[in-house]
Amino acid sequence: MKAVSGDLSQKIAHEVESRQEELMELLTKLISFPTVSPPARNTNDVQEFIQDYLKDLGFKTEKWDVYPGDPNVVGILKGNASEQYNSLIINGHVDVAEVGDDKEWSKSPFSTYFKDQYIYGRGVADMKGGIAASLIPIKLLKELGVTLKGDLQFQSVIGEEVGEAGTLDCTEKGYTADYAVVVDTSDLHIQGQGGVITGWITIESKETFHDGLRRKMIHAGGGVKGASTIEKMMKIIAGLQDLERHWAVTKSYPGFEPGVNTINPAVIEGGRHAAFVADCCALWITVHFYPNEDYEVVIKDIEELISAVAAADPWLRENPPKFNWGGKSMIEDRGEIFPSLEINPEHPGTQLLAYSYEKLLAQKPTIGMSSTVTDAGWLGRAIIPTVIFGPGTLEDAHSVNEKVELRQLLDFTKVLAVFIAKWCNSRKEE
Repeated sequence: MKAVSGDLSQKIAHEVESRQEELMELLTKLISFPTVSPPARNTNDVQEFIQDYLKDLGFKTEKWDVYPGDPNVVGILKGNASEQYNSLIINGHVDVAEVGDDKEWSKSPFSTYFKDQYIYGRGVADMKGGIAASLIPIKLLKELGVTLKGDLQFQSVIGEEVGEAGTLDCTEKGYTADYAVVVDTSDLHIQGQGGVITGWITIESKETFHDGLRRKMIHAGGGVKGASTIEKMMKIIAGLQDLERHWAVTKSYPGFEPGVNTINPAVIEGGRHAAFVADCCALWITVHFYPNEDYEVVIKDIEELISAVAAADPWLRENPPKFNWGGKSMIEDRGEIFPSLEINPEHPGTQLLAYSYEKLLAQKPTIGMSSTVTDAGWLGRAIIPTVIFGPGTLEDAHSVNEKVELRQLLDFTKVLAVFIAKWCNSRKEE
């Protein structure tokens, strides 16, 4: 066994090029597991496969159910000088987007085929391509005899497609490291992200009225103090629109177009049926916020605004809106949180990743912000310096005939292998 040497980068590059078939076989195997979410609860088999793969590489693994049938797998390869050298998390999710009508696909979504330099199949871009091209470097380094002094941790998580926060579960169990790379779809850009949180705003009347009493509720002298919660929700929506416009002109963040910090009234549910005045109305909103914002502060701003709207309305003052924010699953509790993630381009891990990219690919990487959200925010929220860096484009993720470019998979594999070897053999900062 040996530590990283000066000519290791070129040796790794050569080895990766010679392992194209192995990479494609591994990706094909991962794609063959139909881990579509929703409905979810279907990842146990693929996670057992990944767990066995990690064990064969010398990792000590843990597998536990986040939900029945949907387990996380974490493997740790201990370094031989863990206290002095940097540790690394590689994180990816095994669930894939729903397929829809597979008649629109050229071939089965859960088999792969190669055409015009692209590999096709559900999840090749988002993000089993990233997982396959992360496992191969670990195997390659072992077979080259490269010793890692710092710990290497592989997190294979569930639930990202429906906000089920398998990564949050890892952080809550205490898994941490000096740096983390989430190998989700980024077109090989090194990225941070904004955040997303969903929430329910509910208005309930203390009394229920027959539709025939509406005239007495809305005309002078009617004598019935009541209201339709659906109509009152219109005031809440108008208030949210005012706040959204205010954010658009008062907030900004480099790398984002103005006004992407939106408040979307996505779903509204209300009323019993046509013979009643609506006595309950619930609005489901989706809120996007910038990387330098925390979702708890965003929640506070929205609640203060809605409380002011309610205070200005005599009926809403007595029947104030109630709030229910976030959740760990869009399936189980109809809510999700994706925390934002700022990145520091000057962090040693980010600089080394960028250096590895430039050395292998002879060009500087793009360092910026993702226009979507991933699990990376949960690692950042756990005070782990984190970036998103993976193969595949957002245009191909979730698409019919999803595809990823083979060349990009190979380039990613090279960069990640060199980065692992260098980062886990660099001393921790004092």
